[in-house]
Amino acid sequence: MSLSHGPGPDDPLVDTVIEDERWDAVDLEGLAEKAARATFAELGLSVAGFEVSLLGCDDTRIAELNGDFRAKPQPTNVLSWPSQERAAPGRHPKIPQPQELGDIAIAFDTCQREADEAGKPLHDHTMHLIVHGTLHLFGYDHQSDTDATLMEGLEIAILSNLGISNPYEKFNGKD
Repeated sequence: MSLSHGPGPDDPLVDTVIEDERWDAVDLEGLAEKAARATFAELGLSVAGFEVSLLGCDDTRIAELNGDFRAKPQPTNVLSWPSQERAAPGRHPKIPQPQELGDIAIAFDTCQREADEAGKPLHDHTMHLIVHGTLHLFGYDHQSDTDATLMEGLEIAILSNLGISNPYEKFNGKD
C-alpha cells in the first residue's frame, strides 16, 4: 500500500463547482482543467499532488466575494485566493510543493460582457481568465509594470500553446 498526497497526474487538477448554470453551456469544468494544466506545463510542473478549486458564479456572487475579501463590493471577472502568499515582485515566485494551490471564482456575466466587447469568443476569454487566476495562485501579479510584463508574457505563451491569440492585442484592460 502506498500513501499519496493529493491527486495523481491523471486525476482531475481542478475541482469545479458551478453555481450559475450558464457555465454548463461552455463546459467550464473542461476549460478549467485544460487551462490549469497548460499553466502547469508552461511552468514546468507536474500536476501530481496539486489541487485547484474553481467556482463558476454570476456577477452578484462575485460582487459579494469581492466585497468580503477585497472591500470592493462590485462585480469583477475573476478572483483568486492562493492557499499561501508566494509573491516575489519583479521575478518568478517560488513554486510551492504539491498542495491545495488555492481557489478561483469566475463570473459569467462579466466574462461574457468582456468577451463581447473585445469581439472574442467566450471560450477564449474564459481560458484566459482561468490561466490568469491560476498564475495568481502561484504568486504572479500585475501590481507593477515589471510584474505585469512577466505575468502577461506567461499568459500569452500559455494561451498560444492552447491555440488562443494574444489577449492583449485588442483588449488591453487588466483582468
